[in-house]
Amino acid sequence: MKRSVIETILGAVVLFVAVFFLVFSYNTANVKQVSGYSVVADFSNIGGLSVGDDVQVSGVKVGSVTGVDIDPETYLARVSLSVDPKYKLPLDTAAIISSQSLLGGKYLSLEPGADEDYLEDGDRIEYTQAPQNLEQLLGQFIFSMSGQKDGEESE
Repeated sequence: MKRSVIETILGAVVLFVAVFFLVFSYNTANVKQVSGYSVVADFSNIGGLSVGDDVQVSGVKVGSVTGVDIDPETYLARVSLSVDPKYKLPLDTAAIISSQSLLGGKYLSLEPGADEDYLEDGDRIEYTQAPQNLEQLLGQFIFSMSGQKDGEESE
């Protein structure tokens, strides 16, 4: 009987510690959904960007990706994002899909322009850049190196 009480108390302590770490990690991870004004951007390739990924300006999270779809008229990938209303972005803002590391993890980087008018709810970001395809870059590099070995010199 005494052993059963000790095991029950120890189990309760383990559960309490697990819940504490779960709440602590959620609060410090900054994974909360950002609600604000919605804008869309069209890309030729989104390279693995998905709903919930960060939207950043100068490395600071200002929003999140809320939707990924395809435009039936242009067949471009349409990315919907929500930006915190305290950040006013110029109309000529550029959207660039970037990688957090070589192992993956995408985010949408916004580079504000110099326009005096600002994006509003429902606007579209005109200037976009798809992510760089590492395999394609390596293929081009290998092809260019093999061309120089065959006697071709570039000047």
